[in-house]
Amino acid sequence: MAVRPVRHFRRYRQVTDVLLRHGFALALERFGLRHHPFGRILPGREAPSATAWPEGLALHLRLALEELGPTFVKLGQILSTRPDLLPPAYIAELSRLQDAVPPAPWDEIRQVLSEELGQPPEQVFATIDPQPLAAASLAQVHAATLPGGEEVVVKVQRPHIRATIAVDLEILSYLAKRAQATRWGQIYDFVEITDDFASTLQGELDYRREGRNADRFRASFAHEPYLYVPHVYWELGSGRVLVLERIRGIKIDDIAALDAAGYDRHRVALHSARIIIKEVLEDGFFHADPHPGNFVVMPGEVIGAMDFGMVGYLSRNDRLNLIRLYTVAIQLDAEGIVEELLRLGAASVQVDRQALGRDISRLLTKYHGLPLKDIRAREVVEEVMPIAFRHHLRLPSNLWLLGKTLIMMEGVGLQLDPDFDIFAVSERYGPRLLRHLVWPDDCRQALLRQGVQWGELIGALPRVGSRLLEQAERGEIFQLQLKGHDQISHGLDRLGGKLALSLLVAALTIGSAILLSLGANDGSGRWLALGGLVGAAGLGGWLLHSIRQAGL
Repeated sequence: MAVRPVRHFRRYRQVTDVLLRHGFALALERFGLRHHPFGRILPGREAPSATAWPEGLALHLRLALEELGPTFVKLGQILSTRPDLLPPAYIAELSRLQDAVPPAPWDEIRQVLSEELGQPPEQVFATIDPQPLAAASLAQVHAATLPGGEEVVVKVQRPHIRATIAVDLEILSYLAKRAQATRWGQIYDFVEITDDFASTLQGELDYRREGRNADRFRASFAHEPYLYVPHVYWELGSGRVLVLERIRGIKIDDIAALDAAGYDRHRVALHSARIIIKEVLEDGFFHADPHPGNFVVMPGEVIGAMDFGMVGYLSRNDRLNLIRLYTVAIQLDAEGIVEELLRLGAASVQVDRQALGRDISRLLTKYHGLPLKDIRAREVVEEVMPIAFRHHLRLPSNLWLLGKTLIMMEGVGLQLDPDFDIFAVSERYGPRLLRHLVWPDDCRQALLRQGVQWGELIGALPRVGSRLLEQAERGEIFQLQLKGHDQISHGLDRLGGKLALSLLVAALTIGSAILLSLGANDGSGRWLALGGLVGAAGLGGWLLHSIRQAGL
């Protein structure tokens, strides 16, 4: 590990220069890192005093990450979903990170396509537009048509982006291990956070994974007509190229265009809510980047979805845990919520339970009695964020990602319909959710298998019963033979006697000890207690000797 800063010295220097220029030296001093080995790779500058901590450091953190490129932009986007790691002001600022960059030259993109397709793109596509429809830090998208006339979009990974990200991830891993040795490393597992981020980012670089996500969504919503997922052209795709059916519609937050087209905005809002509810509560697999640019409205108020690179997962246990938390929350049971958080491992055993309980109680009291239509997901999540940060609550990252997803979907819904209430919509799905979680398909299948076995058993009962009755008439039923039963009976008698004697020894010992503890003043009481102890000791010695003789 020690050679890595030298091997990538230029990139290390670039990263640290940008961070220092945006006030990172102040962070080193505030977090006690300036004189730690972690700080020795930084250029030799004097850090301003902690009293000069700028109010806009959250803004500068966002600007620094945007300047440092795709790896750090993605890191910021991931951190924006983790209010247990950063104060609310930083979460709000990182949520504004922009992932739009100038497009790569067509010649470079064409070279990537030729390498991945095995031939020039002009021989694969009937037409392909050199001007991209969109350009981001990891990829850009071009419109094309297939020889059969089908319209498609071609997502192409930027040239050399994997090598750039590999270097940046190596640097982040090195810094995380350095930071882990600081006092902040006792609270946060920087290495685990970095490893999780690296795994997520490397997954986004494999477009076959994104294609599988699209197929999974399409299969899940096969019987739901209000969501359309584009077809994946697997024969033209690879790890760096993804070819999807092109879908056309009105951007979901373009209210004027929706009204001009005569679409029912309330139905569109309702459909968007149903999508997220089904994804989260039933499937445990949800689109985790639901910003308006990824959804269009098609005829019939059908919602067309795009960009399946970022998804979230909720296991059955995760969803049951959410139900348990919700149950104690509606009962205004702050202590119950604390217990649930401890059971989940979200709160450490060192947490100040009373302080956490007070904060949760204040939050519950604020919303107690309010109708669901007056409660907003954004408000609730923003109220929870400072509590999570203050008490170092470490909920699974997918739950924070879910919170951000709900906020974005609620924002879209409110634009479409100001009276939109996602809680009220989800409330109607409660019984269906509980039935699905408490009585899942695998349980039904297991009971079905057992039902078949019970059916076979019931079918066999007449035949088996007839045989048993015939054996009973002959006196042959339930004839059991036990060899050596006399010896066993004698052994049980001896064992019962020793057990009774053991209880007598215990009673004498306890009774004598009680007499002595009561401090019998008269001589007869004292001698009686001592006699009991001597007798118990004698009986106990004889009992121990007999047990040894018996070989027990």
